[in-house]
Amino acid sequence: MFGMIGLKNSRKVASKVGVFFNSVIPIRKKVILKNLHIAFPEKSEEEINALTKNIYIGTATSFIEILCMPYMSKEQLIEQVELPNLEYLKNIVAEGKGMILMTGHFGNWEFAATSVGLQLQPVVGITKLQSNPYVNADMDAERRKYGNKTVHLGLSIREVYKALKQKEVVALVGDQRGPSDGPRVNFFNRSSAAYTGPAALSLKSGAPLLFGVMFRQKDGHYIFEMKEVSKENLPENEAEAVLEFTQRHALLLEEAIRQQPESWFWMHNRWKY
Repeated sequence: MFGMIGLKNSRKVASKVGVFFNSVIPIRKKVILKNLHIAFPEKSEEEINALTKNIYIGTATSFIEILCMPYMSKEQLIEQVELPNLEYLKNIVAEGKGMILMTGHFGNWEFAATSVGLQLQPVVGITKLQSNPYVNADMDAERRKYGNKTVHLGLSIREVYKALKQKEVVALVGDQRGPSDGPRVNFFNRSSAAYTGPAALSLKSGAPLLFGVMFRQKDGHYIFEMKEVSKENLPENEAEAVLEFTQRHALLLEEAIRQQPESWFWMHNRWKY
């Protein structure tokens, strides 16, 4: 249905879908409200409720855009994502170090990987294996349609490391909650479990780690802003260096969320423990 009515009309429908779920079927609303109160203790209940409504609209927009992707042309996918750092990215690729391109569940992360693959070079995407095999097959097919590769999370770290050594671009979404007994970082002034894999991979391989987020614009298109995470003045101890590097990209994510909070996926229970 969304393929038939097109992206522009689908976004209009997404706005209504978001309002409907916020008011009638409030999936994971308790988690959203809990997270918002942790992240923004200074906001009033009125502000929290208004932001919650916009979060449902933003989430619905992202997922409906993903449903439109199989019906979009290369040109449309490129048009939807503006890369102000494109020349900078090309220079990094030309240096032959490989690159880790990290984002979060912010804006439309699927648009990000596909558009970067089309505008820069095909990327190796680290993806989570879906429990539904049919959904997983469809998502993998869509992600690979224009030359990108996919590696399922946890299945082949050697393949990812090999890709970096071959000067390829590795893309991943890295804002999920880490294991309860794992390392922790400061995120919105609260201790939060985090995955240190991207930081460890960058430090071990020598590939730069760029953190970027997809800022949604008023007309619906995105600006994918990226920034290289600094490796300067890291601790000499390897474990401490990995944790500090992880903290640095966590702060970049926090800055982006504070700038456009309705674009992050607040339904994830980031502060579960």
